[in-house]
Amino acid sequence: MQGEIMNSNAEKYSQLIKSKARSFGFQNCGISAADFLEEDARPLETWLKNNFHGEMKYMENHFDKRLDPRLLVEGSKSVISLSYNYFPEEKISALENFKISKYAYAEDYHEVIKEILREMVADLQKEIGEFGFRVFVDSAPVMERSWARKSGIGWVGKNANLITRQSGSFYFLAEIICDLELVPDHATTDHCGTCRKCMDACPTQAIVSDKIVDGSKCISYATIELRDEIPVHFKNKMDDWMFGCDICQDVCPWNRFAAPNLQTRFRPNEALKNFRKGEWKELTQELFSEIFRKSPVKRTKFAGLKRNIEFLEQSSGTKSDSLPLK
Repeated sequence: MQGEIMNSNAEKYSQLIKSKARSFGFQNCGISAADFLEEDARPLETWLKNNFHGEMKYMENHFDKRLDPRLLVEGSKSVISLSYNYFPEEKISALENFKISKYAYAEDYHEVIKEILREMVADLQKEIGEFGFRVFVDSAPVMERSWARKSGIGWVGKNANLITRQSGSFYFLAEIICDLELVPDHATTDHCGTCRKCMDACPTQAIVSDKIVDGSKCISYATIELRDEIPVHFKNKMDDWMFGCDICQDVCPWNRFAAPNLQTRFRPNEALKNFRKGEWKELTQELFSEIFRKSPVKRTKFAGLKRNIEFLEQSSGTKSDSLPLK
């Protein structure tokens, strides 16, 4: 009898959580049992041994916690995975401009989505009662793509991004790891087939094989994570990206289904819409702090963004010097 009640509650709570997630603006919500990620252990170990994480040494930390949420959140029984659309209604012009990844057009997603998650959990607790939990938005050793894949939100594409048939891949992932006994979902199937557009389009050949990205070759890594000088092998391959890179997502056929997000806090910063290369080259610390005060771009800091712009300028100069005169 007690088991039947527990199963009934698990089903009821699982449906409530998914309904609540939709009402709070999440695209998708899936559930996994908080167990050890057996099938991800060896690939993660190999990826680290190949030094595909470059100078992101933090990826070497908390190996066991990355694979087992019960070590990260004591007493956890379920991982609730959620996706939140960030595809912009309006793209910032690339004409005579340096490029910035779409996810960085507006406010910092870490803060925006964490606020939404906390409000959502507070609402859930009014109906379910108190339960133990932690919320995560790309801010702890959580294998978010693995959990989202396991919960059926999407599959991992050749570019290592999570992809859904309904909306592509322009969304953030978030998790609620909690001590509620819930009904786990099932993984979906892979729908990349023989397509390799993302692999062929990557100017630095960072996608070394199916679902394996050498982060040290990625333009996003070079413009955001890397603290030293940008290596010379990136010269003439950056395609004017000064923060992040969307190439592998832009060419993905599934992103033809991407629809504009409805979150007002993800609307493009007006200053970014008006800037062109001339303004970026004259950027000051004061202006950087003003424009990017609430932006994910602040992660690279003023010195990092200036370094990226200068590298792109030098690359452009080198490239143009090699072109024949007309």
